[in-house]
Amino acid sequence: MSTTTSDTPESEGAAPAEPRPDTAAGAGGHRSDAVAECGGGHRPARLIHNEATTEIPVHLLFRDDPDPVSVPLAPAVVGRRRGTGEQPRIRRPASGRPVRPVPEVDPELVERPARVLPGAAGVLAGACGVAGCALTTWWAGVLPPSVQAALELPGRVGAGLGFAQWAAYAGAGALGLFGFGGLARGRTGRAWVLGLFGRYRGTVRRTGLMWINPLVLRRRVDVRLRHWRGEPMSVVDANGVELRVVVLVVWRVKDTARAVLAVDDHRTYLRECVEAALSRVLSQVPAELPPAVVRDLTLRNTDAVGEALTRMVAADTAPVGLEVFSAQPTRIEYAPEIAAVMQRRRIAALDAQCRDSVLGSVVDSVEDTVTRLTLRGLVELDDYERKALVKDLTVAFCTGRGEVSS
Repeated sequence: MSTTTSDTPESEGAAPAEPRPDTAAGAGGHRSDAVAECGGGHRPARLIHNEATTEIPVHLLFRDDPDPVSVPLAPAVVGRRRGTGEQPRIRRPASGRPVRPVPEVDPELVERPARVLPGAAGVLAGACGVAGCALTTWWAGVLPPSVQAALELPGRVGAGLGFAQWAAYAGAGALGLFGFGGLARGRTGRAWVLGLFGRYRGTVRRTGLMWINPLVLRRRVDVRLRHWRGEPMSVVDANGVELRVVVLVVWRVKDTARAVLAVDDHRTYLRECVEAALSRVLSQVPAELPPAVVRDLTLRNTDAVGEALTRMVAADTAPVGLEVFSAQPTRIEYAPEIAAVMQRRRIAALDAQCRDSVLGSVVDSVEDTVTRLTLRGLVELDDYERKALVKDLTVAFCTGRGEVSS
């Protein structure tokens, strides 16, 4: 609580205050209008109403360093109005875990169908090439008589193999090679990725006999639904216990262009992604917890662990054209060097739990027996006799429980 003083200096026994320079300057020795409005017991009103306030960081006022340090204040100060005295609002960083970077792949590298011809066109071109070679041989006059007789061709005496004959041979042979060399058989669940001079030319998913340009490079890809069962991988749980985990992954190649050209070996890439995701997921989940601790997510909850693992592996392999349907841990066990220790620990915990249960039932039985004997008036016991009876009953019940359990 604050108290105000009187305007009259004589009431306090103090000397009269000297007039202030700003108030003495007024006409007739009167105070200025600003002081007259506020009164004697209040603060004077602000004389400057259009002043632009500026915030100065405190750490810059009391620095001992002679070297100036530039502080980027502009990104941190948001929405301050001039002339209002409003404190600047500080932009707080966004909360949450940092976003993992997604692998970047060439956006033009997307699967598209390649141009192929039916197999009949290749067979026809090859047959025409063979026929052209035969006719050129007959035209040159070097066809054996037995072949002429078998084909019932009229005899002809040619001028031999000249430039025109060799040109005809080259054209017919090239046609035959292109015709028969481009024949290919497509199978269900298989595809070809075609490339010409290092450039992607398309993907062939057709089945049956077809003709493909023999100059292109063909890479066969299996696009069927496949499963991969990995070897036991060494990971640690949230408590630092070393485990051995076997994972079953169901996947297939969705984009053949990215699976073949965007990564060196998509099967090796999938295996590495599974191992990395397994380490990230299992390092946040404990293998098991004491019975007194209630927690939903442990490694015994295989559905939740498998769902998290599948989601993470699918996100990592999607940029390279792989589609992961399921990644489930099929076997989780302790490492051999700590398996015996964990087994003894589990046996000790079960034994302690069993002893606690037996002791509780013995105490309840003794209490019930003593209470019934006392309430029915069968015995009258003092404190010493009651203690002796409780001791004897406890020994008897424990001995009986031991014989029954053994």
